[in-house]
Amino acid sequence: MLDKNGIAKRIAREVKDGMYVNLGIGIPTLVANYIPEGINVELQSENGILGMGPFPFEGEEDADLINAGKQTVTLLDGSSIFDSAMSFGMIRAQKVDLTILGAMEVSETGDIANWKIPGKMVKGMGGAMDLVASAKNIIVAMQQVNKAGESKLLPSCSLPLTGVRCIKKVVTELGVYDILPTGGFKLLERAPGISIEQIKNATAGKLIIEGDVPEMTV
Repeated sequence: MLDKNGIAKRIAREVKDGMYVNLGIGIPTLVANYIPEGINVELQSENGILGMGPFPFEGEEDADLINAGKQTVTLLDGSSIFDSAMSFGMIRAQKVDLTILGAMEVSETGDIANWKIPGKMVKGMGGAMDLVASAKNIIVAMQQVNKAGESKLLPSCSLPLTGVRCIKKVVTELGVYDILPTGGFKLLERAPGISIEQIKNATAGKLIIEGDVPEMTV
């Protein structure tokens, strides 16, 4: 079973040279630490940064330099800082090649719920709705089951939706899944030590398994 860093490390393999990539709050921010050597990408934060680097080492943090999740970050040579209007202009103009988001629920048709739990106070929806409406490709980084052991890969989302039919791939602590255009989570890889039976028990939505599914390498 993968921890949060393992999920981020696996997703980093989906990042291709020359991409502009937005990292959402939570597990996605960890992807910045695992970009493969020789891959040049521009990491964007919706609060107004283009050219983020990995998290700073302890003692080297700059409290004025933060990402959208209010975590301290570093800047690479040639990076830019700008206002939110320009940042969302980039997003809405589809200048972002890949968006990596966290989620509370994902449906078998690619719907995502990641901004609100009814009855709980939230500051607002943030930029997730703009991101899912505008991104060319979206990968979700999430835990597959909640604290009660219930699946978060569902036939349909029960929480308020952020976007509809927009998610193409999900990476969890248990595996990697493509969401097919016809619906369903197609299992591509298993996390190290995880059995098909464990994955079946943790998936409430339609699960598609074809042939021998390999263990992922991270």
